[in-house]
Amino acid sequence: MHKKTIDFTEQDHFWMKKALYLAEVAASKDEVPVGAILIGSDNQILAQGFNYRETLNSPLAHAELITLHQASRQLQSWRLNNSTLYVTLEPCIMCAGAVIQARVQRVVFGCLDPKGGAIESLFRVFDEPKLNHRVEFAGGLYADESRALLQSFFKIKRLKK
Repeated sequence: MHKKTIDFTEQDHFWMKKALYLAEVAASKDEVPVGAILIGSDNQILAQGFNYRETLNSPLAHAELITLHQASRQLQSWRLNNSTLYVTLEPCIMCAGAVIQARVQRVVFGCLDPKGGAIESLFRVFDEPKLNHRVEFAGGLYADESRALLQSFFKIKRLKK
C-alpha cells in the first residue's frame, strides 16, 4: 500500500479551484456538487464536467465519466495518456476503473468519500498490483471546501423534504 504518490504543485491548486467551480455549477443545477477537469501534458484543458445523474437519469453520469468521455471524443482516442484528472470527491469504483481503462496518469482529488471512495476510503483500486496500469494519486487538495459544498447541498436537500 502506498499513501500520497504525488505532491501538490501550483498547477494542481489552480486546476482544483476550477474543479470546485464546476462542482458549484452542478449544485446550481440541483446535481450533487462534484466537478472534474482533465488536463493534458501541455497543461491545457482536455475536458471538464460535473455530476449530471439527475438531469440525464443515468447512474453513469458521474463528473469523472462525463469528463473522460468528452476528452476521448475530443481526442478521438480512448487512451488519455499523460493526463491529470482533478475531481472534488474521491472517485468511486466505477470512476476509478474508468480512469485505469483510460490510462490517466494522475488523479488529484478533494475530499474522501467514506461511503463510496475507491482510492483510499473503502477500496484502494489504484494499489491493485494485478491491474495493467498504474495511476499516481493524491487526495486532500481543497478537501474542506469540497466537503463543505457537499454537506451544504445535502443539508438543503434534507430541509426541503
